Amino acid sequence: MTFSVWLSFIAAIVTAGIAVMALYRDPRSFAHRVFAAGMILFAIDAVLTGFTSQSTSFDDFLFRERLQLIAASFLPAVWLFFSVSFARANYSEQISSWKWVLFSSFILPVSMVALFNDAFYTGAPVPTGTSTLFLHIGRSGYVWHLLWVVSAVLIMMNLERTFRHATGHMRWQTKFMFLGIGGIFGAHLFTDSQAVLFKGIDTGLTDVNLGALLVADILILRSLFRGKPLNVSVHLSHQFLYNSFTALIVGIYFISVGMMAWFSVRFEWIRNIHVSIFLIFVAIVGIATLLLSDRFRIQRKRFISRHFKRPQYDYQKIWENFTEKTASVTQTGALCNIIVRMVSETLEILSVSIWLVDEKQERLFFGGSTVFTEKQVEKLPFYGQGGAALIRAMVDQTMPLDLNGRADDWVEDLKRTYEMEETRESRIRYCVPLKAAGHLIGIMTLSEKVFYQPVSFEESELLKTIADQAAAGLMNLRLSERLRQAKELEAFQSMSAFFMHDLKNLASKLSLVTQNLPVHLDNPEFRNDALRTISQSVAKINTMSSRLSLLSQKLELTCKQTDLNELVASTVSDLEEFIKAPIVRKFDAVPPLSIDREQIHKVLENLIINANDALNGGDGDITVGTKENGQWVEISVTDTGCGMTGEFMEKSLFRPFQTTKKQGMGIGLYHCKTIVEAHGGRIEAESEEGKGTIIRVLLIGASDKGMVNSNG
Repeated sequence: MTFSVWLSFIAAIVTAGIAVMALYRDPRSFAHRVFAAGMILFAIDAVLTGFTSQSTSFDDFLFRERLQLIAASFLPAVWLFFSVSFARANYSEQISSWKWVLFSSFILPVSMVALFNDAFYTGAPVPTGTSTLFLHIGRSGYVWHLLWVVSAVLIMMNLERTFRHATGHMRWQTKFMFLGIGGIFGAHLFTDSQAVLFKGIDTGLTDVNLGALLVADILILRSLFRGKPLNVSVHLSHQFLYNSFTALIVGIYFISVGMMAWFSVRFEWIRNIHVSIFLIFVAIVGIATLLLSDRFRIQRKRFISRHFKRPQYDYQKIWENFTEKTASVTQTGALCNIIVRMVSETLEILSVSIWLVDEKQERLFFGGSTVFTEKQVEKLPFYGQGGAALIRAMVDQTMPLDLNGRADDWVEDLKRTYEMEETRESRIRYCVPLKAAGHLIGIMTLSEKVFYQPVSFEESELLKTIADQAAAGLMNLRLSERLRQAKELEAFQSMSAFFMHDLKNLASKLSLVTQNLPVHLDNPEFRNDALRTISQSVAKINTMSSRLSLLSQKLELTCKQTDLNELVASTVSDLEEFIKAPIVRKFDAVPPLSIDREQIHKVLENLIINANDALNGGDGDITVGTKENGQWVEISVTDTGCGMTGEFMEKSLFRPFQTTKKQGMGIGLYHCKTIVEAHGGRIEAESEEGKGTIIRVLLIGASDKGMVNSNG
């Protein structure tokens, strides 16, 4: 057998073994299944490549080549699926957003081979002077290789994005996994782009892909022996792939690939261009491994510090970076993740975790980690009440505590907990108290540094400073949460007071009815009055309940083409018999709108009733009008009543439980605003105390507006 055949079979056996190992590690894991499927496809592709190289005739070659192409056509979809979902906590959302790209990556390559196979190759093969052939490709072959190029770029961009969001121990575990998979598709990017650029296939380039697969297998095995890289989970930010390093490299590659071809033609000393390409690939992977090495990075820092008299840490830059990243954070979990990532990257510590202490200082809760995910921590023995001993030990500490050599029971429990990760890089060595205003807010746990070195005195002081600042930030978030809860409680108490006041009045009326019922039961007028009072009371209770429920209901709109003037006129007619003040109509011609008729009716009803209440039984009138206002259609309700103060309009208008009425609940205008904004519009107010108020409802004038959902 030839070298190519041996290489293909060795690569296939090793690749299939990795797939079996991944499934054996965790057969129920989604990531393990997708990864194993991709590796098995690579193994099948390698075997078929070996069989193809043993063809005895051109027709036999084309038949075997077609089988190999069919197997290779499934690879882009499977590995793009893997790159979108691998190590991502929200992988289901990612898959949903990429569904059409994934579907296309599955259908298009397969259809090029299955449906347009006759146009895949054109003409007879051309010998290249060695044992390889050059095959001219047709339209379907060109499209097939172009799809592979695009898929390879997308796969590497997704892997790069995930790797850039990984940190600490997660980054350490997955580094060689990313390098291996990225190397495979980097090699395919080269070989398939050659086919696209020169409109033909050099069969010798298959050895480059097989060699890259074998090198990648070694890197992936290294990653698998480091722990469980397929079980890690990172949270991606919403930043899109604009500043992608992969895109930059691909651009540089397409500029330089022509130069490589030029050198291969003009310099005789390059005897075998395929071997040269493979050696260049190995060199690139080696350089990438070196540049991503945590040990290399820390040695570089020490070299610069020792020989150029520079401090090892740029404290000003560290503090500016910390302030910039944490200034606008409003969630405790987000702040914890920023802190652990910063500590890990700054001090070259792979395992950093933050555990928050409850206010009673009896339980530990998960904050953020470079090792654990939220699901993993629930199984840890010191999570929850199990961390009481650790809390008691850290209450009086002010500096980072080195656990090396300590024999306390809680220390042994803590060390055994981290040993569950099976790697020395994840085990705990230090505990740092996060204290603010004399209270223990949380505890930061850290492993040893890269090279298993202890933290120096200078680094311990830096850790103490970061911990103090982190504790202050966590304390501020905790106090903000308390303030929010206090305001919610105050609002609930105000609402309850209004509600109970109205219920008390209704109860008094019903009590009078029940007291007089035995005496005047035979009186027909009394019975009619009693029935009317009971009916009105029930109706008022139902109205109060419906208004309260508006705060928690999900508002679902059913939009239909509606004549706005007809809707406004109908609403005014319904209210005129209850409203004492005269209502003036000023309707201009406006286009039909796609709105929810029932919901807009509620808005108009509420605004007209409010306008009537503002007149307070005095002289004055109400004006209801419609008109076009640029891209908007405007509905206005104007009264000449008491008006509102500027302070109330600035701080309280359209907010729940804020009202100027003595018996109002402050829910009506808030609900109006919710309905209008659900339609994509806005509501505005203009008022002056003692002169009246104008409320304007602005709705989008486009008639093809889609249905919108909003929370009330």
